[in-house]
Amino acid sequence: MNPTPASTTEDTRPFAWYRTLGKRGQRAFIGAFGGYGLDSYDYQVLPLATAAIIAFFHLTTGQAGLLSTVTLVVSAVGGALAGVLADRIGRVRTLQLTIAVYTVFTVLCGFAPNFETLLVFRALQGLGFGGEWAAGAILVAEYASTKYRGRTVAFVQSAWAVGWGLSVIVSTIVFSTLGDAIAWRVLFWTGAIPALLVLWLRRSVTDADEATERRAKTSSRGSFLAIWKGDLLRTTVIASIFATGVQGGYYTLATWLPQYLKTTRGLGIVGTGGFLAFQITGAFVGYVCGGYLTDLLGRKRTFTLFAVLSAALIVAYTQAPADANAFVLVLGFPLGFCMSAIFSGFGAFLAELYPTALRGTGQGFTYNFGRAVGAVFPGLVGFLGVGGTMAFGAIGYAVAALALLGLPETRNRDLT
Repeated sequence: MNPTPASTTEDTRPFAWYRTLGKRGQRAFIGAFGGYGLDSYDYQVLPLATAAIIAFFHLTTGQAGLLSTVTLVVSAVGGALAGVLADRIGRVRTLQLTIAVYTVFTVLCGFAPNFETLLVFRALQGLGFGGEWAAGAILVAEYASTKYRGRTVAFVQSAWAVGWGLSVIVSTIVFSTLGDAIAWRVLFWTGAIPALLVLWLRRSVTDADEATERRAKTSSRGSFLAIWKGDLLRTTVIASIFATGVQGGYYTLATWLPQYLKTTRGLGIVGTGGFLAFQITGAFVGYVCGGYLTDLLGRKRTFTLFAVLSAALIVAYTQAPADANAFVLVLGFPLGFCMSAIFSGFGAFLAELYPTALRGTGQGFTYNFGRAVGAVFPGLVGFLGVGGTMAFGAIGYAVAALALLGLPETRNRDLT
């Protein structure tokens, strides 16, 4: 009797999603994972250095909030442009370009002589920061099998927690050994690390053949106008609102949490790092578990579940009594879990909403439009005062839950 061909045998072992990518897909996954993790690292150095920057340049909290808001707003432009480039010149080449951009300008932030220069450099860093996710998520989605797409792209998303954790470790070491006046600059200079990844990507990673062939067959690839026509118009509008709600809620907490822990909760550098460790651990677990749930329960049910839980937890976390630090510490894990789990299915969901020739454009625009408008949330908190107003982020999750009512379920949908 002849053995059953391998192609007809379903792999049910743990991490089957990774093995089914094949060697080229696995290299693409590693490249996208590394790019997004380092993207997170370079973003998080600002929130972690905010207190020192405020003191060094004698800023108001409104000005400090503007640094984050400008980064996120410009990242929307970068993300939209990267989406178009991904459809026109390819996913990997766009990934290389975006990583190079956010690396250069993160390092330059460390040399800023004044607030205005820092604001410009941070804005330009946003160009690369916004574009990396779209290119990397699409690259992996096009290698992944339909059955495992949700969890595969979710593992790419989990790199955000890894980069975040690394930034907290490095910032704790830097601020514990150097004076604040130089420590924040050194922290930005460590953002040069991603340059090494660009060199590896150039040699080792390529786009998926099938997706490349589909893009080559249409003249409308990378067209902004095309995502605003026909059936895609409704998708683009509602997906943008959905992305706005989720990211408005998330970036409110991500931007101001270190400052909140230091000022409102009265924690030092090491204490803040310990509190963030609980949340980051929860975030990593949330990214991974959320990805599995999007494949098992469906995209929309998973998003709705974690939007409701995130809204409730952010209110509980920020409204806890002044003497309840132990409660806040423990609550960090489920908060990080839920706020990250809702992001797990983003890459797969948006990829499934758009055809191959417009996937980069649609995904890049909707996700980063949400990032730009969602950036208003942390900016408002900065001007209204850090503390109780951080609960304002819960409104974002309510918006996201409502927007989901207008989007289709895409679980088990083949990419076209």
